[in-house]
Amino acid sequence: MSAERVTQLLEDIRSLSDDRYQLVESVRKLALGLDASISEEVKYGGILFAAGKPFCGIFSYAKHISLEFSEGASLSDKYKVLEGDGKLRRHIKLNTVEDVQGKHVREYLVLAHKAATKK
Repeated sequence: MSAERVTQLLEDIRSLSDDRYQLVESVRKLALGLDASISEEVKYGGILFAAGKPFCGIFSYAKHISLEFSEGASLSDKYKVLEGDGKLRRHIKLNTVEDVQGKHVREYLVLAHKAATKK
């Protein structure tokens, strides 16, 4: 069921903007590639990723996507790309597929995943 909902959301995003779809897919592949046990589900209008507990989510907007970190305030922000000033959450705003590498998305995903899987 969850896989069908993810597929439907991806198709909806693609029907609105192929560029945004490509951006979502590139981040999604990085997140799922971190660990075979990572699950994904549609929640809050985006795709949430969990490794035992949720650690990030991708949300598509009209002109960008946002990669949200549930406990982003505790992540090291070596590259100064995390946005937001709430108690817990932080996000990275992505406009192009090039931003995925330029904003070091994989490194932030690794940090968030490690934080979520600490025993």
